[in-house]
Amino acid sequence: MLVKTFGSAVYGVEAITITVEVNVTEGLHTFIVGLPDNAVKESIQRVESAIKTNGFYMPRTKLIVNLAPAGIRKSGAAFDLPIALGVLAATDQIPGAQQLENFTIMGELGLGGSIHSINGVLPITLQAKREGFKGVIIPPQNAREAAVVKDFPVFSFTHIREVIEFFRNECRQPSAPPIPSFTTSHQPEDLDFSDVKGQGYIKRALEIAAAGNHNVLLIGAPGAGKTMLAKRLPTILPPLTMQEALETTKIHSVAGKLTEHSALITHRPFRSPHHTISGNALVGGGSIPQPGEISLAHNGVLFLDELPEFNRSVLEVMRQPMEDGKVTISRARASVDFPANFMLMAAMNPCPCGYYNHPEKECSCHPGAVQKYLNKISGPLLDRIDLHIEVVPVSYTHLSGDSSGETSAIIRERVTAAREWQTRRYKGHINNAQITGKMIRKFCRIDAAGDQLLRNAMSRLHLSARAYDRILKVARTIADLAGAENIQPEHVAEAIQYRCLDREGWGG
Repeated sequence: MLVKTFGSAVYGVEAITITVEVNVTEGLHTFIVGLPDNAVKESIQRVESAIKTNGFYMPRTKLIVNLAPAGIRKSGAAFDLPIALGVLAATDQIPGAQQLENFTIMGELGLGGSIHSINGVLPITLQAKREGFKGVIIPPQNAREAAVVKDFPVFSFTHIREVIEFFRNECRQPSAPPIPSFTTSHQPEDLDFSDVKGQGYIKRALEIAAAGNHNVLLIGAPGAGKTMLAKRLPTILPPLTMQEALETTKIHSVAGKLTEHSALITHRPFRSPHHTISGNALVGGGSIPQPGEISLAHNGVLFLDELPEFNRSVLEVMRQPMEDGKVTISRARASVDFPANFMLMAAMNPCPCGYYNHPEKECSCHPGAVQKYLNKISGPLLDRIDLHIEVVPVSYTHLSGDSSGETSAIIRERVTAAREWQTRRYKGHINNAQITGKMIRKFCRIDAAGDQLLRNAMSRLHLSARAYDRILKVARTIADLAGAENIQPEHVAEAIQYRCLDREGWGG
């Protein structure tokens, strides 16, 4: 007897509906076809144990399980439950074979029949709703995540016996978990810009970076406060929109980063990988492509501390995602896109000993060491970073004083207002850091005085064409923070100051 159930496979951050066909005929042996990986092939052992443990029998005739479409590779143990239900229905051990086709069913089985959590439930549920299924049947650990999809039934079960009883109509329809309310949140309350003593110049630069979603590099001696400032950057970013929250949650769901009690991610991600990270872990990859750190930082901040210590080849693979806002992972059988619209926040010492340009301590590096250290970061990568900021250690007077600066909430109001200007100007969810060359010529016009100022800077600092565009984008953001319709010369002058690595003579 031939029976169909339906599951789902996740590719990138989207799901594809998979038809699980189970056919029991005369003959011997069991086959699972349709490009299954080892975890899927092993499912037949888990399915047999779960079926026998619960008083049913496993057929000893020929059993064929086909996962269609056959040209798409299937991975993981999430197909255990639809395969088990297909086997039981194909051998007439449970009724309602036609009813099985109304649901997308996913879950990993334990040997005793318990149902364990899976990854990628949010995109699976969204795809099931798009294709007109009557609901999804999933593990209870994933129920809150699936309930994010409004007006779509979610059925969660802890054991295969409960699923069988559900299709036998021997129990009431289970109630779906409560739909999580969308309330934006920010970073923990113990992180606030008011905690940072002094550093008004750096705070201003980070406010500009947040307002335009610009990449920023902090250069300074150890203990100057680079990491402290970086960790507080998410607290001044605008709150997530519902669309951004869904995008971010889908990525974390696919990567298996959501907990049992998680639903929507309501605060902007902050990812801080160690400098020993591999290229695949940073940008994503593997035989079955998974999102990397740059995708997990989508709609948030990617913080790279001690930037020159990262492998150069690892850093170079970020160049294309920084421009396009997405990363494409190509394999022999498929090409997968992951979103990667992140804000890069990097920090580094100015030299190997860390005290070049320090106001009090003398640099002990030999001649040429500073430039050699800076050369660990390629010019094309530096050109993609809009703001280069030199961080000077705070004096004792500032550290011992009781005065505190503006809170993150106050700065966030100005940043949000500037982002709203950009939304109205560009008629969509785009910010100044993302505008194209054509849009720069249209929206970043400067008067004669500003043009002369920028011309002199380009000539003296030997800036590249990409750096020219970056300065105009930053100047546009400064004007937005000031509520100015047009870019003024003082906005251009301030934007030029935030390119310290382009200054003649910096680093010898």
